[in-house]
Amino acid sequence: MDDKVLQVNQLKKHFDMGKGKVLKAVDGVTFYVKKGETFGLVGESGCGKSTIGRTILGLYDKTEGDVIYDGNDIHALSEKDRFTFYRKMQMIFQDPYASLNPRSTVKEVISEPMEVHGLYKNKKEQLDRVYQLLEEVGLNRDHANRYPHEFSGGQRQRIGIARALALNPDFIIADEPISALDVSVQAQVVNLLKELQTEKGLTFLFIAHDLSMVKQISDRIGVMYLGNMVELTTSEQLYDNPLHPYTKALLSAIPIPDPDIEESRERIILEGELPSPIDPPSGCVFRTRCPMAMEVCSELRPAWQEVEKDHHVACHLYDSTLTKEQTKKIDPQHAKVF
Repeated sequence: MDDKVLQVNQLKKHFDMGKGKVLKAVDGVTFYVKKGETFGLVGESGCGKSTIGRTILGLYDKTEGDVIYDGNDIHALSEKDRFTFYRKMQMIFQDPYASLNPRSTVKEVISEPMEVHGLYKNKKEQLDRVYQLLEEVGLNRDHANRYPHEFSGGQRQRIGIARALALNPDFIIADEPISALDVSVQAQVVNLLKELQTEKGLTFLFIAHDLSMVKQISDRIGVMYLGNMVELTTSEQLYDNPLHPYTKALLSAIPIPDPDIEESRERIILEGELPSPIDPPSGCVFRTRCPMAMEVCSELRPAWQEVEKDHHVACHLYDSTLTKEQTKKIDPQHAKVF
């Protein structure tokens, strides 16, 4: 039995910037999400994580590739079928301050999706469901008649989670749901999502830039760089045996709560600036910042390969077919950009 509820195949999302320029926000990404798991998507700001989430949901039209959910191509659905599809997949947005209508009460914010989809026959059933959702996310029914500005950031995000649950979805895209919150609140929201997943059998696509927090909630993790997936494996394997130089650099930046270990360990500092997705480097997009860059990195785009069981990486360091000349090391800062 195939338990892959979501399959993304060679997904591309390009934006026309005018004057012949194209921004390649997502440039050929492939991954799948199993039913009931949390798939983490991490990378620097601007790498295309949120664009993937919005394209999966259909908020952006794809440029190329396939997005298959439960056997159906999301972007091929009719308007009527897509309306029904939205009951299965919902999104938790990044900014709890901007994603809630300041003129609506909490009751109105949560009940609006129910009214749009006609879920309940009368207002009492609908209100009872609102109260139930508030309690499920750690709030109480007294909060229903208040407005978003009366709540803290963490409480607002709980309201956003309640709204996402209003249609009883199976799949939730959490687009950096903790990045705008205080560190002390982040763990509470992550724990809440894990509890809801266990209780309701939810599947999550969890988008974030904080690798340490992603580890706490994800079963598998995909690492993004400049619109490309560079590594994908289980959470444990990624931390125990990272393969891609970019992944190693990200992990080295995570502080360790032991002063002796923290002082002695080696940090990997990436030189140079993140290239523009409008004019990405030829070959490997990471080569202009990679301390392991080779001649071949500027010539060929690395293939997406399974180096070990369930551990995929796009890096020429793991290509055994290269010649000695191709593996010649270069200084990435002085490499030609074609």
